[in-house]
Amino acid sequence: MTSTFVIDQLKRNKINDLLEKGQRYDGRRFDEPRPLVIETGVIPKADGSARVRLGDTEVVTGIKIQPDRPFPDMGDKGIFICTAEILPLAHPTAEPGPPGEDVIELARVVDRGIRESGMVDLSQLVLEKDKTVIGIFADNSVTDHDGNLFDACSCASTAAILTCKIPKWEMINDKPTLVEGQKSDPPITTIPVAVTMARIGDYILVDPNADEWACMDARITITTNSNGNICALQKGGDDGFTPEQIIQCSEIAISVGAKIRQKIEQLRQGR
Repeated sequence: MTSTFVIDQLKRNKINDLLEKGQRYDGRRFDEPRPLVIETGVIPKADGSARVRLGDTEVVTGIKIQPDRPFPDMGDKGIFICTAEILPLAHPTAEPGPPGEDVIELARVVDRGIRESGMVDLSQLVLEKDKTVIGIFADNSVTDHDGNLFDACSCASTAAILTCKIPKWEMINDKPTLVEGQKSDPPITTIPVAVTMARIGDYILVDPNADEWACMDARITITTNSNGNICALQKGGDDGFTPEQIIQCSEIAISVGAKIRQKIEQLRQGR
């Protein structure tokens, strides 16, 4: 997914040999994600923004908030839409132009994880039912691609939404009118965290980097909410997981997700 990585056979053999010895190529434990750095407010003109660095993978997310028409079957709820792009400078295989299937999947997985968690109470973003609601648009730009964009984009989107400010609009003459100088915090109900795991042979690895991504037989991304409940899941790759491996991945996602969530929570406390 997301740029086809090519890895030489010598490195592939080295990765597999190390796994058999209980080691990873970069020295991490099997259940250990790469170092995570989160910055917010990195785009001053955006309604919210965040830069996330997960190892050497870097993503910048900007939030745009504006009035919009509701979805036809959801007139009593606001809108949330997530997009993604991989900038040509992010990786030698990245090219300009319309997004490919891998990038579309990336945006959908991030979107679904946040949406299905109910992170934002969209019922509070209605200006006039069935006519005008407030839309939150999260745009993810990958600036450095070293594997596992799912978790990086999810974390960046969540951090940007969590720390954004929602302008106030009032309906005047059937049109939304901006009230200058009045903004509010988003109606947050939970904090979703996506954890992606790769299966290489019989081994499950959290947060695969680019080299591990190129070697994996299958992958799974599991998003949990603040209660530790699974709210979204996406499987990918050419192979699959046994039921026992799915249970193992679920337990890892809950455990690792809780630690990442603590770091994201600090962003809200530090505002």
